[in-house]
Amino acid sequence: MRQTNIPSVAPANAMPISIRCPFCRHMGSFFPIHGVADVRENTQVQSANGHGLYARAYGIRRCPNESCNRLVLFEGDNNGNRIYPPEGLDFDNTNIPQEIAASLEEALKCHGAGCYRASALLVRRTLEELCADKNATGDNLKKRIEALKSAAIIPPGLLEAADELRVLGNDAAHIEAKDYDAIGPKESEIAIELTKELLKAVYQYDDLVAKLKAFKKQPSP
Repeated sequence: MRQTNIPSVAPANAMPISIRCPFCRHMGSFFPIHGVADVRENTQVQSANGHGLYARAYGIRRCPNESCNRLVLFEGDNNGNRIYPPEGLDFDNTNIPQEIAASLEEALKCHGAGCYRASALLVRRTLEELCADKNATGDNLKKRIEALKSAAIIPPGLLEAADELRVLGNDAAHIEAKDYDAIGPKESEIAIELTKELLKAVYQYDDLVAKLKAFKKQPSP
């Protein structure tokens, strides 16, 4: 068991931290607010291996993206930095309908907050909205996912993944569902990544190909 003395608290030189903004999702070096110092705690600890120093710092940083400029709180210690709100996973919502993107963005927020079952539920909602947008009909979500075959060009592997996401969402919503042993951070993250790939296939690949073709030389007259 670790024993600690009373920590000493003192201002420290504020350094930038490199993170992804939880608000605008841009990567950048977040610098401190002018005139606002960090606070650092240095605590002597005793463990089975002897004495050591446990250092922890707290501070405020600002997003460098001028269109954002939001503030985040950070806590850093021997194990690395953590920010609040959480950094979250990346997501490019280009060309994705607003309602669908909003559901997946909410799933990302739930994941970042450690609410993994809520994240799985919102992944399922994202699938429901995708089916509705593509007019894939059926009397349950499984049949609507199957109907996506004729409503959009989607690789078979991603359609199979979509059905697994449906099952994961079922487990999150119903106590009696036991297809997955648990819905934790890894399950939630994989579900989000698969959903992103599914949305890319439906809404983003054609636009990327069109942009590439725009760079081709025009044929001579």
